[in-house]
Amino acid sequence: MDTIQKLPFGSTGHKSTHAIFGSACLRRASQREADEVLEILLKYGINHIDTAPLYGDAELRIGPWMKHYRDQFFLATKTDQRTYQDAREQFFRSLERLQVDRVDLLQMHNLTDVVYRETAMGPGGALEFLVEIKEKGLAKFIGVTGHGILTPKMHLQSLDRFAFDSVLLPCNYLLMQNPDYAADFNNLISYCSNHNIAVQTIKSIARGYWGNRPRSHVTWYEPLTDEESIIKSVHWVLGIAGIFLITVGDMQELPKFIEAAASFQSPPSDKQMKGVVEKQGIEPIFS
Repeated sequence: MDTIQKLPFGSTGHKSTHAIFGSACLRRASQREADEVLEILLKYGINHIDTAPLYGDAELRIGPWMKHYRDQFFLATKTDQRTYQDAREQFFRSLERLQVDRVDLLQMHNLTDVVYRETAMGPGGALEFLVEIKEKGLAKFIGVTGHGILTPKMHLQSLDRFAFDSVLLPCNYLLMQNPDYAADFNNLISYCSNHNIAVQTIKSIARGYWGNRPRSHVTWYEPLTDEESIIKSVHWVLGIAGIFLITVGDMQELPKFIEAAASFQSPPSDKQMKGVVEKQGIEPIFS
């Protein structure tokens, strides 16, 4: 069995697996199902978990793992609250659900709305709380996440105001064919590389909106299910130097995704990826 490569996660001093476990797939899982996922993570040596209070029962399902495996995982959660007090209440609830007394990374969730950002980064905002708990050691590092077409540009603006330790944003082959997004993405990557900031990416195997098709997965978008297409899509993103890839938010496709990450050696060609887009009918999920 192939093992997943470990890379320095920015300036944190931690070497995280190139593929990070995205716990959104546990939003509706039973504990038995979640424990089966844990066995997959341990099998492939994945040592970094990304979760959030918005991911349904995910934090509750991860909590029992921490009793036995806390020292094996870099643990990251998020807050989507914009004020100091609301972020504080949510964070301590997350600690209780996760059954831990601290996390490695706390991220400001989806900070891409200008009005929300001004509240979160202003006086009495959530950022004040994040800085406080970092000083107290309850979260070692602070990150920022985002969804949508404006995310890389917004992250650069946020980084100009505060030295976040990590960023998270969408990246897949079709999205990167958008010249504006690709330019903003590459500018962000360059900035993060120069400042030793960890870059995490999501939505690598998004196929498109569900439309009128019946929903067969828990993801809000339709994921790829064809194994060969998943392999190429995962390998394409992993071929971008200096970034991490968060796994798909669906348990059905998770084993294929992780196996693809473990087998990565080199990215597919542009011609191969165009073939995947055409064959699978991949459509943009952000506009």
